[in-house]
Amino acid sequence: MALFLLVLVVCLAIFGSMIALLMLSGTPRYRTEPNHLLELFDKALESRVGETEWNAIIGYPIRHDDYLDGIRRRAQRLMDEHGRHARVTRGKPLLDAIGQEELAALRDHLAAHTSLAEGKQNE
Repeated sequence: MALFLLVLVVCLAIFGSMIALLMLSGTPRYRTEPNHLLELFDKALESRVGETEWNAIIGYPIRHDDYLDGIRRRAQRLMDEHGRHARVTRGKPLLDAIGQEELAALRDHLAAHTSLAEGKQNE
């Protein structure tokens, strides 16, 4: 009987601690930062990005920064207007020529904004 109670108490302690651990741990969150978008835009301009990676980052709303979400929505609009769906797997660029130019301008704008914001933080 003592062995049974010992095993029961140990099992309840293990299960209780696991439930407490799961209840107290937070949900993991993905936070898109400007450098993530810059890397994605660079890959897209060099034709090294797949549609899955593009859609995973561009399709996920950015709620912590309205400016970055605006950039994300512009990039999504570029894909809708100038995207070449399913051609990436055949080695073709993700966007057509006009889309590549607009994405390069968007990338340069984001890089300038990011460097300006980092300069203000360093002051």
